[in-house]
Amino acid sequence: MAGIFSKIIAGDIPSYKVYEDNKHYAFLDINPNSIGHTLCVPKKEIDKIFDLSEKDFKRLMDFSRTVAIAIEKAIPCDRVGVSVIGLEVPHAHVHLIPLKKMEDATFQKKVSQTPEGFKKTASKIRKYL
Repeated sequence: MAGIFSKIIAGDIPSYKVYEDNKHYAFLDINPNSIGHTLCVPKKEIDKIFDLSEKDFKRLMDFSRTVAIAIEKAIPCDRVGVSVIGLEVPHAHVHLIPLKKMEDATFQKKVSQTPEGFKKTASKIRKYL
């Protein structure tokens, strides 16, 4: 059975897509730490990030870097943080989090955004990709 990220990639569950290539998909986190918090996932369903082949791991990191550069241009922040935890969804993924303060990276405080806000945020980031 396909997991939630595979369903998002397939379009079975809606998402706020930021960017996509033939092997990866980037979309806004629906429960973000900060505005612009984006998830980068391989389209191939792999549970743990270090279970990816070396080549696929490097591709995911390159894809994430491309998205992070666009986020930093589009979203007011001091830098874009990177986090890989993997406990909440069994599909390898990279969190890209626009940071203004350390608390933005803790997953303890979340921000709210309307559907229209999510659409605007995704559009802003896409302009730089």
